[in-house]
Amino acid sequence: MISEVFITCAVTGGAAARQPNVPITPEQIAEAAIEATRAGAAVVHIHVRDPKTGKSSRDPALFRDVVQRIRKSDVNPVLNLTAGTGSDLVLGGPDSPLPPAPRTDMPGAIERLVHVEELRPEICTVDCGSMNFGPGEFIMANTPGMLSALSKRVQELGVRPELEVFDTGHLVQVHDLIKEGVIDNPPLIQLCMGIRYGAPDDLSTLMALVHQLPPGAIYSAFSIGRKQFPYVALAPSAGANVRVGLEDNLYLSRGRLATNAELVERAVQILERIGVRVMSPDEVREKLALKAYR
Repeated sequence: MISEVFITCAVTGGAAARQPNVPITPEQIAEAAIEATRAGAAVVHIHVRDPKTGKSSRDPALFRDVVQRIRKSDVNPVLNLTAGTGSDLVLGGPDSPLPPAPRTDMPGAIERLVHVEELRPEICTVDCGSMNFGPGEFIMANTPGMLSALSKRVQELGVRPELEVFDTGHLVQVHDLIKEGVIDNPPLIQLCMGIRYGAPDDLSTLMALVHQLPPGAIYSAFSIGRKQFPYVALAPSAGANVRVGLEDNLYLSRGRLATNAELVERAVQILERIGVRVMSPDEVREKLALKAYR
């Protein structure tokens, strides 16, 4: 068990917004990140959405708007921007998988990192593999070559990649990237549990992943939905840091819709009650040897 952890708040993901508190516009996303930081989050994990449709976007102008608002605020969280958008492969169906459906979005590695190159967050999240993502024909497609190119470019920019691991095979990719020399020490890893067709969120599977982590890795673990808060309590016992947020869970309790700040506040309460200290953003910067561009 570790006695101090940092909290990441994933304020809005790429899935359809299913409750009114999920932030959509750059102003809403930035404000949610600011409020989460005031509540105790050290790291804010940021996707952006098209304000007109609410759907996931990789428009650099939207990222710029969010980041500028946060950097002008009176808080200074560690900024973690996603590079996950741009891995959407939607096949045409069982009888005619090709050509891919129009919703497919598969730009090259450099294009996926335009916002990272411009804004220089301290952390950039990279989904470390491919998997079926929900029902239907949608595949999160990240080939070894793509992941190598993404990680190399992030390293060149002086940004630390956070490698999101959804299943055991993704850890094989993590070890390969480390051997290739495109991941700096200490490797930063997020264990993503309970996502359909990925690793289930039972304790045995979590510990199997933990036992395969590279030496010296700094890692977090979370689960989605109603398992979010149990994982807040569980993570430190597995040596892991904590993640909460509306990207992963919409409720504070049964029938009670949450805000990002409320999810962070509840996580802080849980951790303090089990004797685990919550780290500040600057402590995380020192721990991870992050480069700030504020």
